[in-house]
Amino acid sequence: MGQLTKIKSPVSEDLSRFNLLFSKTMKSKVPLLDIITNYVLKRKGKQIRPLFVFLTAKMIGEVNSSTYTAATLIELLHTATLIHDDVVDDSYERRGFLSINALWKSKIAVLLGDYLLAKGLLISVENKEYKILEIVSEAVKEMSEGELLQIQKSRKLNISEEEYFEIIRKKTAALIASCTASGARSVTADNTIINQMKDFGIKIGMAFQIKDDLFDYEKTTITGKPRGNDIQEKKLTIPLIASLAKASPSERKEVLKLINRKSSKRLTHNKIYNFVHEKGGLEYAKKRMYEYRDEALNILNNFKSNEALKSLSVLVNFIVERKN
Repeated sequence: MGQLTKIKSPVSEDLSRFNLLFSKTMKSKVPLLDIITNYVLKRKGKQIRPLFVFLTAKMIGEVNSSTYTAATLIELLHTATLIHDDVVDDSYERRGFLSINALWKSKIAVLLGDYLLAKGLLISVENKEYKILEIVSEAVKEMSEGELLQIQKSRKLNISEEEYFEIIRKKTAALIASCTASGARSVTADNTIINQMKDFGIKIGMAFQIKDDLFDYEKTTITGKPRGNDIQEKKLTIPLIASLAKASPSERKEVLKLINRKSSKRLTHNKIYNFVHEKGGLEYAKKRMYEYRDEALNILNNFKSNEALKSLSVLVNFIVERKN
């Protein structure tokens, strides 16, 4: 977390103020809601998304009320999607803590997610931030499409590399792109700059998801996501997809049979883990991840250097080197 503190330095005051405002935004007149939202607030993650909003805005101009609205909307949306994802995935753990649906059951979790999304929409409308609302609404649509496409492909276990990249572009990169695009939009109306920063967000969002998918093939994980979780959920990610592309028909058939088979979880994971290592799947995934990172850094070369840009560059590298 020390490196993240240094990255946040140019916008540390903005983030502190944002956290206070965000806590107030989560308040409700319903006691049960306040209990649950307090639980959520105490277990917030690294705040990567609001950080992208503020650093992008500061790199291009001066942080203002529009920037705070953008960061609040995106953080509310992100929190809502995490809560809904845990319901969809029947996950009882989030970042090493019990998930909302584990503690309060899925009905309350779904309603809480809806509440947070509605709060975000209201804040945007009340502040007349229609352009930012448009950017984020497009991301919500893309995320839903990405999740549904992944579910569809997981059922048949026939996902191609091209389809994988389309899925992660929609389900993960679209939200990070909305952070950088809305951060830019909060300080400028120049569509060229906004589109450049949206593209930057897409690139680093792709790298972010590949890094997450690599964690599933580590010997140990501290992400709060159990090793082999993707395999258990029949989600084919780039390390396995690349390995299957190098496999013989018989090897491919055997691996897919392992994924479908209800046998020992540990045995299945170990066999697939070894298969991916032998076929160079991890190396290929890392290569693609670093390509996206480099493309993101190249976009930043179009902007005048300042402290926020330097922090954005460090944040890009942090995302691909992080341990959780």
